[in-house]
Amino acid sequence: MLYYYLCSTFVLMSAFVVLKRVRFGRKVAMGSWLTYFWWGGDPDVANPHSGLTRREVYAVQQSWAPVYAHSVANGTELLKRLFRAYPETKEFFKMVRKSSEDDYAQNPQFKAHVINLMGSLNLAVNNLNQPEVVAAMMNKLGESHGRRKIQQEHFYNLKDVLVKMFIEVLKLEGATLAAWGKTVEFWYKHIFETLSQGDSR
Repeated sequence: MLYYYLCSTFVLMSAFVVLKRVRFGRKVAMGSWLTYFWWGGDPDVANPHSGLTRREVYAVQQSWAPVYAHSVANGTELLKRLFRAYPETKEFFKMVRKSSEDDYAQNPQFKAHVINLMGSLNLAVNNLNQPEVVAAMMNKLGESHGRRKIQQEHFYNLKDVLVKMFIEVLKLEGATLAAWGKTVEFWYKHIFETLSQGDSR
């Protein structure tokens, strides 16, 4: 009995989706109704707030999962690469300012910062389906970093290192890299809205 109930519910919901698309003048190709149902909407329509499609959000979240599975190691490697490529950024990290790379792992303050960084990135990635929430998170991040005199160029330096690391380590293909580019630009848009405000306080 439960089986028939579930099947009937699925058919009715699928029919509703198809009729809704027809009502708004959209063609429904064979199989597209199932795609629409599976994604919870058109997977290739960009969200007006983030500029990301459902398909792009999925690509970002799926590619991020293995990175966060080893968050401390990958976060440490990310910051090491940042310091090598842009040595001036190390000045913002008092706990390792005068330390060598070999000492980073033994520094509890540095490890705490890595955990905080990766945790923030994880929240931002996992909540991309709620762009308004992510935008608010980025506003707060902009305020806190502005108080530490961090500038827009420093964020773009981090983006440069992150993209190169993803290409080298994760071997991401073009579409996923493009999705990451749009994601970071969405984040930075809202970080920069409050970055200068934090700097003036």
